[in-house]
Amino acid sequence: MPTALAASWPDKPIRIIVPYAPGQGADVLARLLSQDLAKRLNQPIVVENRAGAGGNIGSAAAARAANDGYTFLLGTNATNAANEFLYANQGYDPTADFTGVAMIGLLPMVICTSAADLPANSVGELIQRARARPDTLNVGLPSTTAQVVFAEFVKSAQAPLFAVKYKASSQSLTDAMGGQIPLVIDTVTAARPHLASGKLRAVGITSLKASDMLPGVQPVSEQGVPGFDVVAWDALFAPHGTPAPIIRQMSEQIRLVLEQPEMRRKMLDIGVEPLVMPPAQLNAFVNDERQKWGAIIKAAGIRIE
Repeated sequence: MPTALAASWPDKPIRIIVPYAPGQGADVLARLLSQDLAKRLNQPIVVENRAGAGGNIGSAAAARAANDGYTFLLGTNATNAANEFLYANQGYDPTADFTGVAMIGLLPMVICTSAADLPANSVGELIQRARARPDTLNVGLPSTTAQVVFAEFVKSAQAPLFAVKYKASSQSLTDAMGGQIPLVIDTVTAARPHLASGKLRAVGITSLKASDMLPGVQPVSEQGVPGFDVVAWDALFAPHGTPAPIIRQMSEQIRLVLEQPEMRRKMLDIGVEPLVMPPAQLNAFVNDERQKWGAIIKAAGIRIE
């Protein structure tokens, strides 16, 4: 793109492809972000949902889009780190086909117990109970991300727990609250109402540091499993070859949006912890995440069913 054209950007509506269905977390975040971003860029931002194949369909569409600065991907730890190790044919190359624009936020997972049926108040107590009764404590896992967190926790903590896969959070959380399973790993967003009601108890959060989303809940890393850090995340990506000046400008505008106190509050409300990260840092982060998620997935033999 000629320098003059890049300098005039944006002069027409911008499209953000969300590779998930309307109403899902990434979609809610994209629409929240686009409201303030559109005002700053003085152009409409159209959120386009292209769901399917765990995010691969929409991501492949974004990868094939023109690299003129008018199409972006709301990517995740799945689309840009994990899926290449889960699918035989992802349909795009997350490294070659995209460049990072800006991190948006982290989505820690939380390990929860059935408050009435498993009297474990800490990760240490949970590990002790798992070792005392190997492979008898069932853990509900409603997503691939939950399976990855589980696999890394079992390995790092040497806690022989038993995985029970679910297709949706609603069922795994219901079973945990009803006593059918003693443990569940899920997003903060999904679990928080049940933690607030006292029907579930948070044992630990999977981010390296404590989160404002769950005050008082210690990270797994601070409860006898040093360095444990497996979280979901959302970030904005552009098709490879998008002009650097456009990427820098978009990244800067996202930074300004994320630093607004009101935006931070809204994001925490939907279970996303804002995190400012410029393009170069994001690209390095994603490369590290690909290696981390790939190693866990391969070691655990996780497959898409």
